[in-house]
Amino acid sequence: MNLDTLLATARAWADADPDPLTAAEVRALVERRHEAELEDRFSSGLEFGTAGLRGVLGGGTNRMNRAVVRRTTAGLARYLKAVVPEVVTRGVVIGRDGRRLSAEFASDAAAVFAAEGIPAWVFAGFAPTPLTAFAVRHLDAAAGVMVTASHNPPEYNGYKVYWGNGAQIVPPHDGGIARAIDAVGPANAVPLLAEAEARSAGLFRDVDAAVTRAYLDAILALRVSRQTAGLEVVYTAMHGVGGALVLQALREAGFVSVAPVAEQQAPDGAFPTVRFPNPEEKGAMDLATALAERRGADLVLANDPDADRLAVMARDGAGRLTMLTGNEVGVLLGHYLLTQRATEKPLVVTTIVSSAQLKAIAEAKGARYAETLTGFKWIANVAIDEAARGVNFVVGYEEALGYSVGPVVRDKDGIGAALVVADMAAWCRQRGVTLFGYLEEVQRAHGLFVAKQFNATLPGATGAATIKAVMEAFRRQPPERLGGVRVAATNDYQAQTRVEGAQRQALTLPRSNVIAWELEGGHRVTLRPSGTEPKLKLYFEWREAVGDGEAMGPARARAMARLEALEADVLTLAAARGLPR
Repeated sequence: MNLDTLLATARAWADADPDPLTAAEVRALVERRHEAELEDRFSSGLEFGTAGLRGVLGGGTNRMNRAVVRRTTAGLARYLKAVVPEVVTRGVVIGRDGRRLSAEFASDAAAVFAAEGIPAWVFAGFAPTPLTAFAVRHLDAAAGVMVTASHNPPEYNGYKVYWGNGAQIVPPHDGGIARAIDAVGPANAVPLLAEAEARSAGLFRDVDAAVTRAYLDAILALRVSRQTAGLEVVYTAMHGVGGALVLQALREAGFVSVAPVAEQQAPDGAFPTVRFPNPEEKGAMDLATALAERRGADLVLANDPDADRLAVMARDGAGRLTMLTGNEVGVLLGHYLLTQRATEKPLVVTTIVSSAQLKAIAEAKGARYAETLTGFKWIANVAIDEAARGVNFVVGYEEALGYSVGPVVRDKDGIGAALVVADMAAWCRQRGVTLFGYLEEVQRAHGLFVAKQFNATLPGATGAATIKAVMEAFRRQPPERLGGVRVAATNDYQAQTRVEGAQRQALTLPRSNVIAWELEGGHRVTLRPSGTEPKLKLYFEWREAVGDGEAMGPARARAMARLEALEADVLTLAAARGLPR
């Protein structure tokens, strides 16, 4: 847009904005004729997709604000009425985290649904993401909305949508909802029904405490060994909304020595002790680690702010507290649940960017295995489809610290996973090993896989253009060797093709902007833009042979050295294709 068009667009948006704060924010930019900032806020809008909406808080079409939430909710409501007519009796569940404006967004969503004649099931106060997802099925609601930006920085918020099956929306619903949103008029023209009036009409309903009790009972039943003696646990909620439920679940399971990180236990959308409330980020686990060292803890558990993710630290072979990767936790959960609980027709599921080690374990144990695109919506829908065929979903995971155990929650569940990891750690302790000792047992039996990830953060319109250009350049100039190893096959999920030598095959997974290279020897490299953050993500996995009687330490060191060489080579190729270094 040229400046005159930008100014006119911004003025019109501010005039229709129901929030005087963001309207004033935009008018100030117009007054200053701040072209770059207006371009960023109005040259595009937040795209509604299978992850819903997520963005920086502020005024404008490309920001999260009350205008966007009201229009989004109106579009969602009208789509639901067209596709699921019984939504007017079943209603929609609304949960929220503790971020800035989450309460206002949830309130606005309830008022819009009520005005559309759709009952809103609303949690009193905070609700972790897994509890909201659970409530959709437990209440037989037609859909659910979770106001959260998960593990993003404090300036973000988001709007996640669940279908009536309890899983995040997938095509064609995402496209249908997006088109319905586009057809909604100005935000200040979206009808609202105040809470008092909605209550009297039966269109505002409180989610009863019995729903939380049912969720707790369901995740408590996921435990396998039910051994708790002697395990010393430290837990951090990362200023999020999962803390109370995690402590209650661990206490009811019999874990008597659980110490919360007091500074991070209460919900606080400012995240005062961490810049980036993601347990994977540098410094985020410092307070939990310090408390664990003071207490001599065996295990550290950490949720992200909406409690759908889980980070795990345990003692390594030298007694040091060390973070397990998402792949390692997922692999351990898979092995533990497949071997310690008898299940007919068991199924384990992971994603194309997660470790292939789970596949090796599943094959050895006679379990069914599936890979999906990145995103738990795909894992959940595979589990739903397979359940209809009599298959029993055991565990699903993605390497970004997301796990779901059993059929309780059809999304990532950092609370239920925390309970099962504690159960597994206590079982290990009774056997005289730590989680790292157990991991070595698994890798000796099923292969040594090591993995790492590189994220290039590229914000704004310029960053998006760079990410697109790098992906296109790799498609135009596909590598023949990576890290000195021949590329055996290339999977392009956007073109939905697999090229292996002279053979070209069609891929069956949905179309997605992902390129994955399979190397000789079982190594893998995957490249994709993030669906929720301004990042280009590169994933690397190396499979190393361990000699008979060889100590695992040297084998792991050798594997890591080769993995790092692979990463360095790929990043050099990426830089040549336009990725900033």
